[in-house]
Amino acid sequence: MARKTAPAPTYTHSETLFQRAKDLMPGGVSSPVRAFKAVGGTPIFVKDAEGAILTDVDGNKYIDYVASYGPIIAGHANERVVAALSKAIGRGTSYGAPTEAEIQLASMITGALPSVEMVRFVNSGTEATMSAIRLARAATGRDLIVKCIGGYHGHADQLLAEAGSGVLTLAEPGKSKKKKLAEAESKPSTPGVPPSTVANTLLMHFNDLDGAKAVFDAHPGKIAAIIIEPIAGNMGVVAPKAGYLAGLRELCTASGALLILDEVMTGFRVAWGGAQRLYDVQADITCLGKVIGGGLPVGAYAGPKRLMEMIAPIGPVYQAGTLSGNPLAMAAGISTLEILQEPGAYETLEQRSAQLAEGLMEAAKDAGVPIALNRVGAMMTVFFVPTEGATVTNYAQATACDTEKYKTFFHALLSRGVYLPPSQFEAFFPGLAHTEELIDQTIEAAEEAFEAVGKS
Repeated sequence: MARKTAPAPTYTHSETLFQRAKDLMPGGVSSPVRAFKAVGGTPIFVKDAEGAILTDVDGNKYIDYVASYGPIIAGHANERVVAALSKAIGRGTSYGAPTEAEIQLASMITGALPSVEMVRFVNSGTEATMSAIRLARAATGRDLIVKCIGGYHGHADQLLAEAGSGVLTLAEPGKSKKKKLAEAESKPSTPGVPPSTVANTLLMHFNDLDGAKAVFDAHPGKIAAIIIEPIAGNMGVVAPKAGYLAGLRELCTASGALLILDEVMTGFRVAWGGAQRLYDVQADITCLGKVIGGGLPVGAYAGPKRLMEMIAPIGPVYQAGTLSGNPLAMAAGISTLEILQEPGAYETLEQRSAQLAEGLMEAAKDAGVPIALNRVGAMMTVFFVPTEGATVTNYAQATACDTEKYKTFFHALLSRGVYLPPSQFEAFFPGLAHTEELIDQTIEAAEEAFEAVGKS
């Protein structure tokens, strides 16, 4: 039976708003990747959302796999999260004073992560990572830090060296992104960052344990910490190879450096307790965000008491924040983690994510379009690889993928009511609100989208 052809959506109101926004905000957006620069066209302006469905200002509805880039794991406007927020907001929005809710959320986090005894709440993932690095340097008395090429840990100056996420997405067209370790000099990824700021930032490749050892051998006794996403999510989703994270743990322990796991994206998304629970590796310092705020601005860095008690006011390492531990963010985070603690929550996430992944792979195969689909739990990326059977296990392979095909795929799905991240180098985030029926609808739309890619 022939498929029904739906009328093409119109974006008149979004286009009007985007023109107004460009006069008032840089690029018309509050965060760069939202501008659709990598995929072209006009960004949709969202009117409201419920469950797994976004509705834009033109009345178009979309099955949403952006999920605010990860935190909306329980679904938009989840009734339990909304009820918790409604109760909290009735008591005031911010106090600049401690609340019991901070203790409750910190207790949930320490209970989930064996490596964590104390938590400091902040307002964003960027705050969490930059504070964690300050703590690591203070604890070790060393200056050098190591990060992965293509890894993204927020927009703090010292971490914008060969960064991923939006920095990678918006790289100059035609600019080579393939780098050998020997050629990978720490240079700022953006104007406005002095070269001296990243001079103490060393680079390694994700999934290259020998390369990491070479960096440590070249700087004996001088490295304060490795900071790494345990599952790369900002070059697209790339899982760690067997033994890679354990190898980094051993390397840090042997050299007296600290292992900082940036679980802002993976924390409580890929498992209860995050990637370090999944892969049985313990961080010295863990950075969190996204899910622990249930969609409200939040971040945290956490670790054992011996490190965390170095932070002011009990210790000498200064860090502060007027809105840190905001009662609304705490309420939303507690409610979201309570939902994830319920029996079967992660099993449901795994089942739905696997259903989506299998359907997308089958649709691509039927259309004759070679892809690599990387998935860990409820996060995944479709890479448009050069040949059938090609894999993406590192930065070089990720950046060799066909971004023009992703552009075609993105718009083909958008016009069919499926909203993906507007970048090849971001993750899809299925959640508890993605029913089997919605995933089936997504796969049906993807069949047509892959056909469009095959013809492009």
